[in-house]
Amino acid sequence: MPYTVNCSILLTDLPLLERPAAAKAAGFEGVEFWWPFASSTPAADEVDAFVGAIADAGVQLTGLNFDAGNMPGGDRGLVSWPARSAELRENLDVVARIGERTGCRAFNALYGNRVEGEDAAAQDELGAENLALAARAVARIGGTVLVEPVSGADAYPLRTSDDAVAVLDRVAAEHGETNLGLLFDVYHLAVNGADVDVDLKNHADRVAHVQVADAPGRGAPGSGDLPIQRWIDDLRAAGYAGPVGLEYSTADVHPFAWLPREDRA
Repeated sequence: MPYTVNCSILLTDLPLLERPAAAKAAGFEGVEFWWPFASSTPAADEVDAFVGAIADAGVQLTGLNFDAGNMPGGDRGLVSWPARSAELRENLDVVARIGERTGCRAFNALYGNRVEGEDAAAQDELGAENLALAARAVARIGGTVLVEPVSGADAYPLRTSDDAVAVLDRVAAEHGETNLGLLFDVYHLAVNGADVDVDLKNHADRVAHVQVADAPGRGAPGSGDLPIQRWIDDLRAAGYAGPVGLEYSTADVHPFAWLPREDRA
């Protein structure tokens, strides 16, 4: 499939469990989500309802975040957060079991903000350890853990592709886990001032998932100044064969009008 809809940022006028069907009705075959539950260890009936909504809609779950904390409140992951490391570890098996049931094989582990009063080096050591544990948890289903540079959160330490790839390399060197890859979000990279063309050239072989939004504004492709289609074409030419995650925000009643229906699936 060429595109997958991030149902945590799109179709938000609908209840969460109705969004997969809405994506299907709009012509897409895939959906992805940030962590869709209020806790790291949701009740079995909550998980059943989520998995059932995806199955009933007839779409493929192409990506799922590990629990990242209170995203609207500014949290950006639990991976390197000492006080919440236990929650992250409790979340690993839940995520793997959802992946097993849905066929999802890509799991985004937001690294976490720097915490006031905590040693940055110690946070990074914990981050590498927890990413290794996450990689082991999803390895049994053939899963890949994604590591993502993020914009808009000053305390988040992974700002560039180089930052994220350095973490991937550390996990491999110190813990031996290699089923991790770069989440290449062109919006975050561009907003952080990256030369996306250079990043793509340098790290195309590490890209395990792609997400797009335009800038300024984090709107739909074509709403800003970024050459998103060219970057997608370049990624394809470099060997990326997975779906492109639509992770933009819009109040348009036709949020996918920029993309012809015949190109969505």
